[in-house]
Amino acid sequence: MGPAVRWEAQDGGVGSDHRDQPEGADRSEGADRSEGADRSEGAGAPVGRRVLLGVLALGGLTLAFGRTLSDAEQAALAVVGPRDPTGLTQLIPAGAGFRFYSVTASIPRRAPADVRIAVAGLVRRPRTWSMAELAALPQARLVRDFQCVTGWRVPAVTWSGVALPDLLAAAEPHPEATAVRFSSYDGSYSESLTLEQARRRDVLVATGLQGKPVSAAHGGPVRLAVLPMYGYKSLKWLDRIELTRDVEPGYWEHRGYDVDGWVGRSNGRSDEPT
Repeated sequence: MGPAVRWEAQDGGVGSDHRDQPEGADRSEGADRSEGADRSEGAGAPVGRRVLLGVLALGGLTLAFGRTLSDAEQAALAVVGPRDPTGLTQLIPAGAGFRFYSVTASIPRRAPADVRIAVAGLVRRPRTWSMAELAALPQARLVRDFQCVTGWRVPAVTWSGVALPDLLAAAEPHPEATAVRFSSYDGSYSESLTLEQARRRDVLVATGLQGKPVSAAHGGPVRLAVLPMYGYKSLKWLDRIELTRDVEPGYWEHRGYDVDGWVGRSNGRSDEPT
């Protein structure tokens, strides 16, 4: 994302310090949640000074001693980050170089057993997919750099899951469908791709990240991974995939980001392609 300082889960999208900036930072919209958002945490009162300093110290230890504390740090940031009025927790490089962001100042949570990814809209065969059904499909594994539009980059990230084109083919899109809209169960985050873009084999419905299940902090159990584009296109906490007639600008496009978020070819940036 742009220089906006928003708190998100270690990757795609921009996060929030509740300062409305043209680059994408917005005020929290966490109060209006979709029915699918089962539980969220972090929308409470600001954390105390001792807790905040403890998390910052943990981040310092991670920098000093490598990644051995990253799991503990990630768990702490998942609770503290949305309640940090200073924004200092965003300076901690958590989880192997990712940064934390969330468009709702909270981390929604859904148990893997409760996941139902809907594929609907302009299709002949609408259906929902459980985690077990997704796991039974052919699995893709891709390694790509992850580039945020704010400038930070995580090299050689391993993603796994189902190639989005496989889910789209199973749904049999109608001829008039030219785009795909994605919705998050956080109640606010949405994104869109053209149907041509969505049919690329490097666009995944991701269930694995760095050899582990995608955590809630990273946008799991299931998230989008649009690997040739900037992180804000990789929608987190995926709930619904809808085939549409036209591209519908998503959350970040309404806040000034390019609809076509190609790394190095959009948003006025010249980063190396991923």
